[in-house]
Amino acid sequence: MLHMLCLVEKHKAKVNRKMKQEKLLLEIGGNATPPPAYDSSSKGKIGSKGGKTNHDMHIFSFGSIATATDNFSSANKLGEGGYGPVYKGKLKDGQEIAIKRLSRSSGQGLEEFKNEAQLIAKLQHRNLVRLQGFCIEGEERILIYEYMPNKSLDFYLFDFNEKKVLNWKRRFCIIEGIAQGLVYLHNFSRLTVVHRDLKASNILLDDEMRPKISDFGMAKIFKSKENEEKTNRIAGTFGYMSPEYAFRGVVSIKTDVFSYGVLLLEIVTGKKGNNYYQTDGPINLIGYAWQLWIEGKASELIDPILEGSYSPSEVLRCIHIGLLCVQDKATDRPTMLDVVSFLSSEIIQLAPPKQPAFYNVKEPDVLYINHDSLNVITISDVSGR
Repeated sequence: MLHMLCLVEKHKAKVNRKMKQEKLLLEIGGNATPPPAYDSSSKGKIGSKGGKTNHDMHIFSFGSIATATDNFSSANKLGEGGYGPVYKGKLKDGQEIAIKRLSRSSGQGLEEFKNEAQLIAKLQHRNLVRLQGFCIEGEERILIYEYMPNKSLDFYLFDFNEKKVLNWKRRFCIIEGIAQGLVYLHNFSRLTVVHRDLKASNILLDDEMRPKISDFGMAKIFKSKENEEKTNRIAGTFGYMSPEYAFRGVVSIKTDVFSYGVLLLEIVTGKKGNNYYQTDGPINLIGYAWQLWIEGKASELIDPILEGSYSPSEVLRCIHIGLLCVQDKATDRPTMLDVVSFLSSEIIQLAPPKQPAFYNVKEPDVLYINHDSLNVITISDVSGR
């Protein structure tokens, strides 16, 4: 009798897991239903058509992902972020993939997983990373991306030896590429998308060092024509967060513009935006850049390793654009469409930048802040992929 009860309970648990899986797949992929398994040679499609969702994404079995990563071996680990560890994998057909596995201890979870799986499937642009598919089995929540052989921008930018690879021509192409990706998100995709966590570790580089924006778990979608929205849940990286978002929870496309401005200054200087620099007092990169700008010494910001590889007027214009992007008031900042125009034409006159917003108090690298409960969770950053 006890044996029969155990079997019934096991069956109920299995049915319950399957129902949850089907519900999640329905939310992510429309009419998709879970596959018995998926591997790279499968030609079928899920449900009536079998191995893909209606967004043309593969649904992978956990077994195929475990095999691709040699059972998530440390040798295949590329980095670790707020969501969890990232691994390199190779499918049976030889295709290389990047695998992001939700950690049980992560501050992120199901909502971020769904957000990213639903959103990236609908976005197609050469400067956005491509999601290949996902895996949902038991408690596993795994996202599978195209593999970026040159890791992330921060791997090169903040390492004295590696940054030599980034001459000015490459840096300027990265600056332009990120801007083009944001213009697509803000203006030309089917939905207006605010990334909310733009930073060097979320810019991946392909085999030709072209940038691709990644990690859309925190992205905010504007479905109507509203310009901004207030949220009680603030998530992002201090040093990159605009003041109206960090302190009042106001999200708009200008939130990304601010982050882009910090990133642009990082690319020019080779310095981290959330590090602190001693002048009259401890200030971050934005404050440091502003001080040198008003003293007429902006050229001192330029990464010394770039010596001889750049046009001084072009680099100073980039610093000028960066300072316009990090101005205190969101209304004073340009749009990303403006930024692309500024970068492509030196004829356009730039307005003088106003004093930027910057923080003089050190904060943890990454924060999740729920203003309702006042919970604060710190998580570490991804060093590379």
